Amino acid sequence: MNMKKRLLATTAATLVSGAVMAADDGLVVLDWSGYEDEGFFQKYIAKHGDVPTFSFFGEEEEAFQKLRAGFRADVSHPCSQSVSKWLEAGLLEPLDTSRIDLWDDVNMEMKEAFKFNGEYYLLPMDWGTTALTYRTDMVDMAKMDSLAVFLDPAYAGRIALPDNVDDIYALGYLANGVTDWSKATDADFETASAWLRQAHQNVRAYWADGAELAQLMGSGEVVVSWAWSETPATMAAEGLPVEANRSTKEGSSSWFCGYVNLANGPNPEDKMYDFFNAWMDPGSANYIVSEWGYGHGNQTAMTAIGAEGLAEAGLGPVDVPVLAQVPMNQALREKMIAEFEKIKAGF
Repeated sequence: MNMKKRLLATTAATLVSGAVMAADDGLVVLDWSGYEDEGFFQKYIAKHGDVPTFSFFGEEEEAFQKLRAGFRADVSHPCSQSVSKWLEAGLLEPLDTSRIDLWDDVNMEMKEAFKFNGEYYLLPMDWGTTALTYRTDMVDMAKMDSLAVFLDPAYAGRIALPDNVDDIYALGYLANGVTDWSKATDADFETASAWLRQAHQNVRAYWADGAELAQLMGSGEVVVSWAWSETPATMAAEGLPVEANRSTKEGSSSWFCGYVNLANGPNPEDKMYDFFNAWMDPGSANYIVSEWGYGHGNQTAMTAIGAEGLAEAGLGPVDVPVLAQVPMNQALREKMIAEFEKIKAGF
C-alpha cells in the first residue's frame, strides 16, 4: 500500500479513536486500523457503492473489552489466540459456510482449528510474520543476526516494540529458547517477562500499528524494531532502507487472523457475507501479498502466486525456529496481558 495513503488513513482513524467512521450503514466492522483499505474488498464496493462503516481498535484486548461493554458491530478481526476467549464470552455466532463462495479454497489447517461443536467460527483471512526489522543505513549490520540487539545499550532510546501482548511475548519466548508457546511453563513465562523488562529500558515507543512504526523508522527516531512483515514491504516500496531478518539465531514468529460473525450484530447478515466474499476473492489475495507483504487465507490463490512470489514478499520458508502464534492456554495468556501492562509502565 502506498505509505502516504496508509499514514493518512491511520491519522483519520486516530482522530476518531473510539468512534465510528460512518459510510455504508448496513455493515459495521470493528477492525485494526488500516484494514479500511479499499483494495481488500473491491467487490463489496462494486456491489454496494460504498465501503462498510469501520470502528478501530489498536489491540485485541481493547476490542474484547469494547464488545463486552456493549459496543455493537457485525464483524470483527481477532487473531487466532483470541477466538476461543471471545467465543466463551458469548461474543461470536457461527459462520454459515454455505454463504462463503470460496470456502473450499480456505486454508484447511487454519479453518479447522476454529471448528467447535461442528460449527466454524473464524474465516482465516490474513497471516504474516513478526521479525527483527531495522534501518540498514543506521545500524551495525553485524548485530542484526540476533534478538540480543534489543538489549544492546548502543540502541537505547532507538528501539520500538509492538503494543501487542502476543507479539511481545513471542519475542520474549524466542529470545530465551522457547519456540512453542503452547508448551510454555510458568518458569518460561517468568524468564520471558524478565527479558522484556530488560528490553523495556531501551524502548523509545510501543507502536500500535504499522503506520505508526513507519513514521518512527522513516524519521530515523527508531532504527530497530520487532515488526510485522508489512513494515519492510511498505517502506522498501517507498525507497526507504528498511529490512527484516526472519533468520536470526533465535528465530522469528508467525501469526494469522480472520473475520468473525459477532453475536447480536445491528444489521442483517447479507452484507457481512458480501464483505467476506469480497475479501476471499483472488484479487484481494494478490493485493495483500504485493502491497502489504502479508499472506491470505485463500490457499488456492496463495498457491497460484507461487513460491517465488511469496519469497519476494518475504513470506517464504526459513531455516530457523518459527514461533507460531497458535491458540494457547488462556490462563497463561491472561497472565501475559497483566504482566505486559506492568512492563510498559516500568514495573
